[in-house]
Amino acid sequence: MRILHTMLRVGNLDKSIAFYSEVLGMQLLRRKEYPDGQFTLAFVGYGPESREAVIELTYNWDTDKYDIGKGFGHIAIEVEDAYAACDRIRERGGNVVREAGPMKHGTTVIAFVEDPDGYKIELIQASSRDSGK
Repeated sequence: MRILHTMLRVGNLDKSIAFYSEVLGMQLLRRKEYPDGQFTLAFVGYGPESREAVIELTYNWDTDKYDIGKGFGHIAIEVEDAYAACDRIRERGGNVVREAGPMKHGTTVIAFVEDPDGYKIELIQASSRDSGK
């Protein structure tokens, strides 16, 4: 078994694809419209779905905003340098909501960015990961 994807409902598919591809550097792997169901699916990721877990962006044609709710936390992405990643993301128009630095009660360097719908993405610096996080 392996994780295939995480699905996020988005209010503006083109804006979300631009964020994940242009700001976070993912690739649009596939996109398909389902006219009978009035929705479009787009899959983005850092590698092919046959080898990597990806993000499924679901756009329901009649909905332009979702409440994230209290149950969802974040998606985590490993980066070489969290400080430099925050700079690149900011330069590309992304929203850094927690600057890079050590996590509370640990040594792992993390940061958080927010996508256009308000979903949080945690950046975890590879060289600083400890066993607790």
